[in-house]
Amino acid sequence: MKIKTLRPMAALLLALPCAAHASFLPPALMDSVSWGVAWFVVVVMPIAGIVLFWMVHVLPEKIAHKRHHPQKDAIQVLCLLSLVFGGLLWPIAWLWAYTKPVMHRMAFGTEKHDEYFVHMAERAEAGEVGAREKQHLLDEIDAIAARGALSREQKQARERIAAAPVAPALPSASTPPTAPTKPQGAA
Repeated sequence: MKIKTLRPMAALLLALPCAAHASFLPPALMDSVSWGVAWFVVVVMPIAGIVLFWMVHVLPEKIAHKRHHPQKDAIQVLCLLSLVFGGLLWPIAWLWAYTKPVMHRMAFGTEKHDEYFVHMAERAEAGEVGAREKQHLLDEIDAIAARGALSREQKQARERIAAAPVAPALPSASTPPTAPTKPQGAA
């Protein structure tokens, strides 16, 4: 009998409205968190988006610099124009950074930017360039000079490379190591 009287009571209790909790946080803390998220979305996210957009758009310039692309300066200008035009020119700059110019070697005698020779002159002065590499650099700069297209930076780099010391040669793997000799008195 008790079970039958409880059923209508349970149904009545279920029909009554109860307090609904949509969050696991108390209302005051939920209000603070929502203000924090709103400020984050309004202030931090646009700044992060602009920084990310800028970093992606200067990527072709960095690639061209790393690869010593002879038209690095033009790629840099295209990257800046891409920022202005909303990224429409970025794929062209990216492809250009990875390609070698077809007629540049024929016109200027090299496929590298002038900064490459300046960088190699710094390495040569630091003693990091071997004799073969040093001679190759000098031959390459002389070939450019024979065409009459030697820039001021390349002339200075050639002088610095020619005056730089040669790096000590490392023992090659093809020469067998010498066996230690025993003193005559040792057994």
